[in-house]
Amino acid sequence: MGESTPALTTVTVDLGDRSYPVHVGHGAISRLEGLIGEARTVAVVSQDGIPNLVNPAVLGDRRVERLTIGRGEVAKTLSTVGDLCSGFAAAGMNRADVVIAVGGGMVTDVAGFAASAFHRGIDVVHVPTTLLGMVDAAIGGKTGVNLPEGKNLVGAFWQPRGVICDVDALATLPDREVRCGNGEMAKYHFLTGDDLAALDEVTRIARCVEIKAEVVASDEREGGRRAILNYGHTLAHALETASAHDLAHGEAVGIGLVFAAELARALGRIDAERVDAHREVVEGLYGLGADIPDVAPVSELMALMGRDKKAIGGLTFVLDGPNGVEPVAGVDPVTVADLLGSLVRR
Repeated sequence: MGESTPALTTVTVDLGDRSYPVHVGHGAISRLEGLIGEARTVAVVSQDGIPNLVNPAVLGDRRVERLTIGRGEVAKTLSTVGDLCSGFAAAGMNRADVVIAVGGGMVTDVAGFAASAFHRGIDVVHVPTTLLGMVDAAIGGKTGVNLPEGKNLVGAFWQPRGVICDVDALATLPDREVRCGNGEMAKYHFLTGDDLAALDEVTRIARCVEIKAEVVASDEREGGRRAILNYGHTLAHALETASAHDLAHGEAVGIGLVFAAELARALGRIDAERVDAHREVVEGLYGLGADIPDVAPVSELMALMGRDKKAIGGLTFVLDGPNGVEPVAGVDPVTVADLLGSLVRR
């Protein structure tokens, strides 16, 4: 699936004639020029404080429109998408032009959604600058924004032209942002059993990209198997929304992974030893918390989980079990509520 040089690994997300490369490594931004194509106008979407990885020399004589969006989940809204589309229009962009999203998962989610909507779809290249963005958010074509009722409830599947994971961007990443990426890495640990923590940084990131690319290639629009990439996310998204996003995504995913293991045990799918293994990975290997914070009543968390995008056949969780990690629909809400009530830290 991937090809390597001493400094760079390239993983292909195999979607037939829409396949695209993900370049991972130190100095990977050097591959950006090859992804821009014949575009005459480029919109670089980023945030204040994000390293400016896009060398103007790479963009040549193209017109460059730099658009800055707000920080945090409060700016991950339809209003922000509208502002970006207005910026694209003001720059005279058309379907032959390209959006370059430079930043974390919030930037790639919002800029990707705006690209999917403007002129009913223009190309986007993702340049994630956070660990979470590199191993998860920028890969696979999911874009979206939040509503007051829940996280990522409005969006589109819009695959990028390519992804640049320049590991040099992680050198100054704050500890909390590292933990956010670690939450998704912990998820991949349970999807494959790989000891990702034993790998060097570039190899570890590339392996996460390979895992996600293989799942996306098998189920692009989350009609079945791709739902396993949401392991730990059902409770995580509810906690993020209930805490007004004071709880960061990766931190919430770590909590959600352990809760999903406890729920799988309550349903007779796994034993106590397997639950302990989840805690060891989340808390021991990746340094994340596993206790459920008291951010909202159980009834509110239940309502939020009921609005989760996976909840098609009733309350749905991705759970571990004898056949590995898989989506399980129609989970008994009384069992979930009772377990939540017993585990919330007060």
